[in-house]
Amino acid sequence: MDKHLDEIFAALADPSRRTILIMLLEDDMAVTDVAEPFEMSLAAISKHLGILMRAGLISQEKRGRVKWCKIEPDALRDATIWMQSFGQFEAVNLDAFEKFLDQELEEDTTETS
Repeated sequence: MDKHLDEIFAALADPSRRTILIMLLEDDMAVTDVAEPFEMSLAAISKHLGILMRAGLISQEKRGRVKWCKIEPDALRDATIWMQSFGQFEAVNLDAFEKFLDQELEEDTTETS
């Protein structure tokens, strides 16, 4: 599972790959259509698509002479579950915590005097 998460997060680390995923949310796209808005070669786009495929975020299929890219809807499930595990704790309000500690320390000094 760790290797799979590493591949997902590595794929998501690049802004071009995130843009590709957003584009594929709309519909399946031919590789040439994916490449169109980018100022990079088709070979560079193919490398990005390969990274997204290895991470399981997209799949490709050949229809006739054209390669089509499709987003995999459950691809981010493992990453989402992993990230949600950090949400089980409420964020600490540091100001409130500091105030609480001041009150506790004040009570302790009052009781010991």
